[in-house]
Amino acid sequence: MQSDVVPIGRLWNSIQHELFPELEEALGNLTDKEKAFIRVCELCAESLRKEIGQYEWQGLGRPSAERLAVAKAFIAKAVYAQPTTKALIEYLHGAPTLRRLCGWEREDEIPSEATFSRCFGEFAQVKLSEKIHEAVVKAYEGTRLVGHVSRDATAIEAREHAVKKEEPAGPAEEKPVPKRGRPRAEETREPKAEKRLERQVRQILEDNLSELPKVCDWGCKRDSNGKRIMWKGFKLHLDVADGDIPISAVLTSASLHDSQAAIPLAQMSATRATNLYDLMDAAYDAQEIRQYSARLGHVAIIDRNARGGDAVPMAPAEARRYNERSSAERVFSYLEHYGAYAIYVRGTAKVMCHLMFALLALTAHQLYQLIV
Repeated sequence: MQSDVVPIGRLWNSIQHELFPELEEALGNLTDKEKAFIRVCELCAESLRKEIGQYEWQGLGRPSAERLAVAKAFIAKAVYAQPTTKALIEYLHGAPTLRRLCGWEREDEIPSEATFSRCFGEFAQVKLSEKIHEAVVKAYEGTRLVGHVSRDATAIEAREHAVKKEEPAGPAEEKPVPKRGRPRAEETREPKAEKRLERQVRQILEDNLSELPKVCDWGCKRDSNGKRIMWKGFKLHLDVADGDIPISAVLTSASLHDSQAAIPLAQMSATRATNLYDLMDAAYDAQEIRQYSARLGHVAIIDRNARGGDAVPMAPAEARRYNERSSAERVFSYLEHYGAYAIYVRGTAKVMCHLMFALLALTAHQLYQLIV
């Protein structure tokens, strides 16, 4: 582990037996929510100060609102599951202890809603919550051997207009029906268009992420009962380690198939943790995904897609490990307690920033759960 990273167990003891008594002596008794907020802030304190450093006032012009305090307030928004920034500000006005924990001694120091909105836009632009989450995962999961990484995606409903797909100009042209079988000796056929998965296996992470559609559009899926569900918005793709710890996240358009984000997620997770098994449902049953997992030194356990035929059962040992995939589903459920699905911002960057603040709070809670 890096020398400047405090082990999670030592950090927990320091917070419980040193920090909390000091704060309660100065501020009075702390509620459970206030303690949870403090734990999150302490876990990401170093990376938070490092990323916020770019906003420090240089002595020219009017000083900007204290960005560190605003960032802590957005962490509080996730911990307290406040639905809107306006609700958060109203709560801060009536919660002097939380206000002081964020960094505002007096009530009149709390910035306006417009300032909060402007700061959030800046945080979204520089991917502040994503960078802090990455730093926390690398610090506390980077040296732990993870048994299973569960990969899954969930619907994210948005309050904005869906982008319409561009229709080709002019009369619709009938697509030629491809000939079946082998071509004749003198016959030449156009090569098939390369699929995205085929490109992803040889591209770097940045290129793969840049190719994924990220606009708001319509998505469709079937639930466990086979019922067809449609939603307008995005899709959140997650890699979740043992202990229900989210280690990587990608936000895409709702219409994107789950399998298209598998390799970028694998590339991202490989830089943050070391795992042995990749667990995925039948939506990820593709040769390219299996081969890429093997290239990373992982064993891919993917439910077979029957594709209209008979279901292929797993071996008993694989089936037992596959049951661990429920950790991803639990994380999607936990996110509801951090206000993740109450989205009132627009645009991919802001929606992702909102989700990552919730994921950051959840990740901190789950990391502490490993030692409690």
